[in-house]
Amino acid sequence: MVDRESVQSLPVAIVTGSGGSLGRATALRLGADGFAVAAFGRNGDALDETVRLLEEQGVRTLAVGCDLRDPRAIVSSVERVESELGPVAVLVNNAAIYPTTPFLEISVEEYDDVVAVNQRAYFVAAQAVAKAMVPRGSGSIINIGSITWGGGWPLLASYVSTKGAAVAMTRALARELGPEGVRVNLVSPGAFPTDAEKIHENPEQYNQHVLDHQSLKRRGTNEELAAVVSFLAGEDSSFVTGQTINVNGGWTMD
Repeated sequence: MVDRESVQSLPVAIVTGSGGSLGRATALRLGADGFAVAAFGRNGDALDETVRLLEEQGVRTLAVGCDLRDPRAIVSSVERVESELGPVAVLVNNAAIYPTTPFLEISVEEYDDVVAVNQRAYFVAAQAVAKAMVPRGSGSIINIGSITWGGGWPLLASYVSTKGAAVAMTRALARELGPEGVRVNLVSPGAFPTDAEKIHENPEQYNQHVLDHQSLKRRGTNEELAAVVSFLAGEDSSFVTGQTINVNGGWTMD
């Protein structure tokens, strides 16, 4: 028989973009680590599959369909998680969009859309959870960045700009929230085999390009990235904050 009180007391993690491959791997890993998981995403088959896998794993979970372009929806969704699952211990800001458009052709509307999902939503979600974490004196906020912010990437100026902003925000929040016991870090993935690779016209050529630049001559797995998020979510990283951790097979070393 399930101990209802012990289930209710599970630490809670929010993972945005849980319908995507990296978000799904992260949600499943945190579930395996003992977290109850609030899976944020666009309603649809992808989010349903993540929730199904979590439940199959025996994880207490909540599917949250949330438009990350809407700050009020983010705040109300966080409040719903606190009410239905319990106190949020971990936030993983993972969701992102990445339209490929030449810089000279990017419209203000497209730029604003990318900023809304990739940058403003990170800020709003972090603020919403931090308002509850600070009084409790603990919490871990983990932002997902990108290898692209360090060296620039053609056709992705909007996306790259937001990922650079995520690094800066991570450091600012770590400095400000650290005295309150809340840690903030960023994981910067390299080229993982996700749906994002569909933006490349020649998959085989791109795969070789990745291997040529990495020190480790194989592709990383979504589970390997999730393992680093797991480390930052748990007590083993209790003295780590304000850091950018590159997970890119040695593509960059800064």
